[in-house]
Amino acid sequence: MNEPRKPLIRKRYLIVLALVLLLNVIKLPYYYSQPGIAQELNDMITVEGTNGVEEGAFMLTTVEMARATPLYYVWSLLSSYRHILPEEQVRGTDETDSDYHERQRLLMSNSQENAKIAAYEQAGAEVTYEYRGVLVTNLIEGMPASKELRTGDLITEVNGTPTHTAEELLELLEGYSKDDVVTLTVTRNEEPRSVELAFEPFPEEYEVEEGRVGLGILSPVTDRDVTFSPGVTINETDIGGPSAGLMYSLEIYNQLVDEDITHGYRIAGTGTINDEGIVGPIGGASQKVVAADKAGAKYFFAPDANGQNETNYEEAKHAAEDIGTDMQVIPVQTIEDALRFLEELPDNKEA
Repeated sequence: MNEPRKPLIRKRYLIVLALVLLLNVIKLPYYYSQPGIAQELNDMITVEGTNGVEEGAFMLTTVEMARATPLYYVWSLLSSYRHILPEEQVRGTDETDSDYHERQRLLMSNSQENAKIAAYEQAGAEVTYEYRGVLVTNLIEGMPASKELRTGDLITEVNGTPTHTAEELLELLEGYSKDDVVTLTVTRNEEPRSVELAFEPFPEEYEVEEGRVGLGILSPVTDRDVTFSPGVTINETDIGGPSAGLMYSLEIYNQLVDEDITHGYRIAGTGTINDEGIVGPIGGASQKVVAADKAGAKYFFAPDANGQNETNYEEAKHAAEDIGTDMQVIPVQTIEDALRFLEELPDNKEA
């Protein structure tokens, strides 16, 4: 008598399965993120002439990110460490997947270079520079630069003044008012061209102070050839963006000096770094704390940038308290802050 029910049950099962698959295929105008991994850097980085032996480990931390589907959206509601971000906070309106990944690659490449420079300068090792200009990596849709520039353009002059670094570019673009015009010399596909751009107020979502204007160039990157002695190599990785800069720098420094500054501890962290060793804020600090705790880190370095309403350090410290970890969160503003903390660490007797 029950035999006729089997096809019905099978049909319902197939409908539910198809619905689940559909909900995991539909793309929403959001990105989903969750704690990623804490990856040891010793095997990723090699400084020539050193054995790179460490009793402990320096680890970068990551956030996993993907296009949100209805399933991801619901899943994010089940944990405070899974986040949903509007698409416009992650990528430009007209930015393709290829553009986005290229921007992340450029930011990572620049971060690695800055990390090398900061470490070598701290260790007193030799660094030489040859500057080419400033690379465009991201543009604000609707602002003047988005109408004339492209990702990968190389800015070499501002009103005839040579522009060697991203910092110089930002300084040269300060002090203008609405409807002022500036002339940029730009190289695209190895051909130089002049571009005239006006200044406009930033869109409201960027929360720029009232009255400030700009061209709409985000995250410019210094393009240069840098030579290091001894040589240093960072293996290719699928990890993008600039947030591993501090941890790269600490691993490189550790291989340049004679002593092992890990003192036998597993040390994780996050933070951008510039070539002067200043540590900058990142996204996903709380999620990276979760990743570091799962990897058994004893200490976690977090940016404590001046002028922020809520620093990454405060976010990371709150997350550490929330998940009940014994891992200690350390605030840093420069690589020197991190090195001073490490200098005072006693050797780990359990290593």
